[in-house]
Amino acid sequence: MGKYESLARQIVENVGGKENIAVLNHCVTRLRFQLKDESKANDELIKNLDGVVTLVKSGGQYQVVIGNHVVEVFKDVCEVAGISSSETGGSDQEEVHMSFGAKVIDIVSGTFTPLLGVMCASGMIKGLVTLLSFYNILPATSGLYQLLYATGDAIFYLFPIVLGYTSAVKFKMSPFLGTVIGCSLVYPTLQGVDLNMFGQTINVTYTSTVLPILLTNFLASYLERTLKKVIPDVVKTFLVPMIVLLIAAPLGFIVIGPIANWLATVIGNAIMWVYALSPMAAGFIVGAFWQVLVIFGLHMGLVAVAIMQLVTGQGTPIFSLGLGASFAQTAVVFAIWMKTKNKKLKSIALPAWISGIFGVTEPAIYGVTLTRIPMFVISCVGAGLAGIWYGFTGLLQWTNAGLGVFAIPGFLKEGMDITQTIIYVVIGIAIAMISAFILAFVLFKDDVEDNKIVSPADGTLKPLDQVHDEVFSTGAMGKGVCLEPTSNTFKAPASGTLTTLFPTLHAFGITTNTGDEILVHIGLDTVNLNGKYFKALVKQGQKVKVGDSIVEVDLHAIQEAGYHIETPIIVTATDGHIENIQSGEVQSGKMIYEIKEG
Repeated sequence: MGKYESLARQIVENVGGKENIAVLNHCVTRLRFQLKDESKANDELIKNLDGVVTLVKSGGQYQVVIGNHVVEVFKDVCEVAGISSSETGGSDQEEVHMSFGAKVIDIVSGTFTPLLGVMCASGMIKGLVTLLSFYNILPATSGLYQLLYATGDAIFYLFPIVLGYTSAVKFKMSPFLGTVIGCSLVYPTLQGVDLNMFGQTINVTYTSTVLPILLTNFLASYLERTLKKVIPDVVKTFLVPMIVLLIAAPLGFIVIGPIANWLATVIGNAIMWVYALSPMAAGFIVGAFWQVLVIFGLHMGLVAVAIMQLVTGQGTPIFSLGLGASFAQTAVVFAIWMKTKNKKLKSIALPAWISGIFGVTEPAIYGVTLTRIPMFVISCVGAGLAGIWYGFTGLLQWTNAGLGVFAIPGFLKEGMDITQTIIYVVIGIAIAMISAFILAFVLFKDDVEDNKIVSPADGTLKPLDQVHDEVFSTGAMGKGVCLEPTSNTFKAPASGTLTTLFPTLHAFGITTNTGDEILVHIGLDTVNLNGKYFKALVKQGQKVKVGDSIVEVDLHAIQEAGYHIETPIIVTATDGHIENIQSGEVQSGKMIYEIKEG
């Protein structure tokens, strides 16, 4: 088990347990679950887990945003849940009910996501080798050039093979059976030659294709499941794959493949037709809305179309038009980091803008800009302006390279003016970053945080040093004030996250939106009551607003049991200091002290 075992166990527990997981995979920053029953998941607790950025539910998927270390968390979640990381599915075949559109997005995501890392790596190798050749550092006639270029190009040329594996996993069929079907489609002696069958001549090529293997494996998965039900166990191991191969491979090559190739051509031409109508308008739309699609995980639809274009050797405008999104987002967060005086925001923004440079923008989006909508809109505008430039220049991407700055090699191709291409790419990045930075720096204002802590109940305030408990009266636990409560419902003294709710319910802690930690300890030594006379009204981990009811108690019964009902309300952690401490009678919701910064 890895170092994220604790987080993995909490995630599995709060998605409803391993028995509620139908399918699990991951992308660059997210765990992507399909849950059998989403109502069993505890959304608020997952959102507030230490190590989770946020939660997104879209396209039939329950997406837990982790960040840059998602691969390690994924491995630990698989181990905790008893899921093979190569199968990424539950042990049964229970169907998850989704709309048709959600199913399409889910299939695309589940099939392409496992390949994106190695595809980006391969695309970067092709781009860098092309760059070295253009500047005569590595001649195209050298053996090393040919070897490295083949290394980068292999996955694209033999794409049906690797896609055969990932699609088989997604369709819940034998992965190696799906791989062999992919191999049969790209068998070298069958590519681009006349094959006479059934009185017809067929001439097709399936290297560097996407749809033929997807549709063929979709059929093969149903065929395999049917045969497993009717063929005796004693011969099932070899007879099922043999029959599947005999039916699916020829059918895929002769019937499904040609139709799929035609469909892929139609889709690609349609995209280019729309793009040709107004490249600059398309650039603004794709650039401006790219991050919105990413938030909901819906960008995978565009990614799939782009990949279909790339593997056939076509350039795609999709990735180029969206290139500015990560840089605009990074520039906005950098401006916020420079301008804010909020220490917590600064600590979040610093790693967010650094990771954003490399194309991983979820920390920036969910941690900084999405809760500040004008800043998010500015990042979209900056990306849209870059998209206009890329549309104007007609810039296309030729390989699926990395994210952020690592995407640049993907725009390089043999036979083109590489220097000019790099200049076009850099100008677009500059447009995105400069426009977004200036707008964000001018318009950003620190949130006016209300650092007033209010009384959680009606009662009478007295100095903390008068509490009948040395731990509190000496200030060892923190500074604050004591309340002699007269009302039985205790409410949140500040807005934030209910980070602590003791099992005995005698105390609760709130971490405010500015990072201060407030503890409300109801009575003295009341932990000994083991929750008797206490009733929780919320769950630990929930977001709460000032005045939300947290715990209901029976003060009279607690006193009858011989316990003091003195309630210390203290600040256990803060970067500031306490001022303006109140005394005397107080009503619930009225200020009892303030936390001042510095």
